[in-house]
Amino acid sequence: VAWTIPLSLGDSHRGYAVLGTSTDYFRHYQYRRDQSLSFSAGQPFSDVYDAVLGSEVAQKLGYALHDQIVVAHGAGKTSFTLHDDKPFTVVGILAPTGTPVDRTVHISLAGMEAIHVNWRGGVQIPGLVISAEQALERDLTPKAITAFLVGLNSRIATFRVAREINDYRAEPLLAILPGVALQQLWDMMRIAENALLLVSALVVVVGLLGMLTVMLAGLNERRREMAILRSVGARPFHILFLISGETLVLGLAGILAGLLFFYTGLFFARPLVQDLYGITLGLGLPAAREWRILGIIALAGPLIGLIPGYRAYRHALNDGLTMRI
Repeated sequence: VAWTIPLSLGDSHRGYAVLGTSTDYFRHYQYRRDQSLSFSAGQPFSDVYDAVLGSEVAQKLGYALHDQIVVAHGAGKTSFTLHDDKPFTVVGILAPTGTPVDRTVHISLAGMEAIHVNWRGGVQIPGLVISAEQALERDLTPKAITAFLVGLNSRIATFRVAREINDYRAEPLLAILPGVALQQLWDMMRIAENALLLVSALVVVVGLLGMLTVMLAGLNERRREMAILRSVGARPFHILFLISGETLVLGLAGILAGLLFFYTGLFFARPLVQDLYGITLGLGLPAAREWRILGIIALAGPLIGLIPGYRAYRHALNDGLTMRI
């Protein structure tokens, strides 16, 4: 084990979760594989009644450094029990991450214990009043936490450590591997993903059929052009290449236009989606799977063009060169 981060949940502030943790949280917690937490203002908590706000909490509620906040008992958006006798002071505001960190109020484990020194079993002890200063004189070492994050020196030991945690008999613990849990989530969502992929495939097929219809309809206007090409010695390959080349250019133009609209829309939608849903949309190049799909679409264009190309070649010379009234 390289490090551990304790997590204690159960309270909230105006609908946002309050997380009791240690300063190791700001040192070791990472998102997007290797991105560490950073502060847009202030610093980590150092006092019992210090609080660090996620970016969304500070922005939506209009908090700044040195403001005081009151933690509510329970995790609901509305609470009738407030720990208003022990307010916290904002000492830090985290930079946006696009993760639940943005929607969290962070306090120390000692702070979490301090606001509950006169509580037992989730209920305030009647008649027992302990001020914020008096709570500091108590032993604020937590007796229980909700969960803890574990970082290992070696990834190879992940499953062995998880098995030992699950088999630990001194206390019933459950080891959760984030990668495995996320994979199970994606497996559940794969049905919807495949349905959207099927709809996309049908859209592509309809687009190709529309292009085929336009090309076939345009052959009647190009009869004379095809007949002149054949009269000067154009081979079947030349006619097919001409028509298929046009459909290839149309297909590539459609792909480029689609990519242009997609990345333009993604660029302007990123801040809105992150602000509303806390999801960060990447602007990377298409993955290998997407490149294969685009390649299939590009290849389907000239294949569709073989049909009008064959019909164009089959027109007789006198059919194209004879004037029709």
